[in-house]
Amino acid sequence: MEEKMPAVETAEKEVVSKNFIEQEIDKDLAEGVYDHVQTRFPPEPNGYLHIGHAKSILLNSGLAKKYNGKFNLRFDDTNPTKEKVEFVESIKADVQWLGADYEDRLFFASDYFEQMYECAVFLIKKGKAFVCDLTADEIREYRGDFKTPGKESPYRNRSVEENLKLFEEMKEGKYRDGEKVLRAKIDMASPNINMRDPVIYRVAHMSHHNTGDKWCIYPMYDFAHPIEDAIEHITHSICTLEFEDHRPLYDWVVRECEFENPPRQIEFAKLYLTNVVTGKRYIKKLVEDGIVDGWDDPRLVSIAALRRRGYTPESIRMFVDLVGVAKANSSVDYALLEYCIREDLKLKKSRMMAILDPVKLVIDNYPEDQMEEVEVPNNLENPELGSRMVPFGRELYIEREDFMETPPRKYFRMFPGNEVRLMGAYFATCTSCEKDADGNVTVVHCTYDPETRGGSSADGRKVKGTIHWVAAKTAVKAECRLYENIVDEEKGKLNEDGSLNLNPNSLTVLTECYMEPELGKAQAYDSFQFVRNGYFCADCKDSRPDHLVFNRIVSLKSSFKIQK
Repeated sequence: MEEKMPAVETAEKEVVSKNFIEQEIDKDLAEGVYDHVQTRFPPEPNGYLHIGHAKSILLNSGLAKKYNGKFNLRFDDTNPTKEKVEFVESIKADVQWLGADYEDRLFFASDYFEQMYECAVFLIKKGKAFVCDLTADEIREYRGDFKTPGKESPYRNRSVEENLKLFEEMKEGKYRDGEKVLRAKIDMASPNINMRDPVIYRVAHMSHHNTGDKWCIYPMYDFAHPIEDAIEHITHSICTLEFEDHRPLYDWVVRECEFENPPRQIEFAKLYLTNVVTGKRYIKKLVEDGIVDGWDDPRLVSIAALRRRGYTPESIRMFVDLVGVAKANSSVDYALLEYCIREDLKLKKSRMMAILDPVKLVIDNYPEDQMEEVEVPNNLENPELGSRMVPFGRELYIEREDFMETPPRKYFRMFPGNEVRLMGAYFATCTSCEKDADGNVTVVHCTYDPETRGGSSADGRKVKGTIHWVAAKTAVKAECRLYENIVDEEKGKLNEDGSLNLNPNSLTVLTECYMEPELGKAQAYDSFQFVRNGYFCADCKDSRPDHLVFNRIVSLKSSFKIQK
């Protein structure tokens, strides 16, 4: 299937606005608003990170590096209902793999629960927060909508003393979940619904992965996040566009809590890839239904999945750089990501011989017990990678598609009477084939010319076809997994009922693959170019010395081209 190019217009827009965040930082430094730059990546530990998060990680860490500043990794762990240590560990691994160095600055929102509680008490004393007994549904009803102003809670004018007493009792566990909340007292008529007395604390009797059972009240994200930034002396809180409407509340919290030199929030466009699954609830269901084998299944675009499939940090960085930093949301074609991994690997990786759909080739005039080694260059585009010796013998495996009994025009590979080059070895002329009872070819026969060792003829004759091969006697058996998009690209991402429209051919497992012996040494994450079949990576989960498993990272060719 041809891969589509992203709209050139979109790419141009992104290039134009690429440095708008840096321009804002330059202005702040020039005007003395800040004397340093400190950024952070603040994930919620409720799932695995995906390619969109990679953009945020690299943007925030890249800005800190450019301005000789500091970069923090901080977990916004204010919602213990969905958080797990598993997600914390996976996120740390992803950030480190991408090369974003947070040094010793690993923090948790839960590290600051005491300070957040003190900030809430401070707001109550200022008359800027109150304990409310309305239910969640009533709060929603009182809030109004874009056309209708909200109405004040009947509990809004409680005295400071009563609010302090009730909030302390919430902390002591005297109320059930949902029975009371603490709300900021702002403006129920605000055109920005986020400012209509938002909830800033709720009762939740549950254990937290970091603080255990110490707390039974937890801060809401919109209250906690600006306080975390301020405590850590973050200068620029870089976040995605969906938080633009939350910025007035962010500014209100740091202002009313009276933090000195508070951080500034700047929003940028999210990274959207066409026809991929990034939603945590969708991935969770795919995992639970056994459609994928985990959050790191190579058909997904979680960072762990891309790493397992064989993508490199360099390719992800190239991709993020090409996409740029935009102010308006847009979608980028998955083909651009594939372009980046091809560009990164093409000069780094050896071209190895692996047969994925084998048929045996017998060289009838080659000595039966003889084995020899032929020299094969590792990468024709990069001579610095040198060459290797590959075993060659009478019986070989070749790709089934490299033989046809009655070929069409312009087919230059093996067919009776045709001479081809066995890559790096000899010229060979196809003579016949054997078939089983169903008419399937089981063995192809040929003869070779001993005078053509190395793949060239002393008499100057030319052959148009070159095929790769693996010696049967020394071949290493392996499993290869070929991936397509998990979403059916023809029909679109979602069905009418909101479920994912899955591609039934997203995974093809080939169990009878044969490879040259060198590939038998492959360790987890080792990657290679398999001649004519694509780039492959040794699977980190399932591959072992007695059962090799390779994931196809990407095919060799694409219709995608970068616009110069």
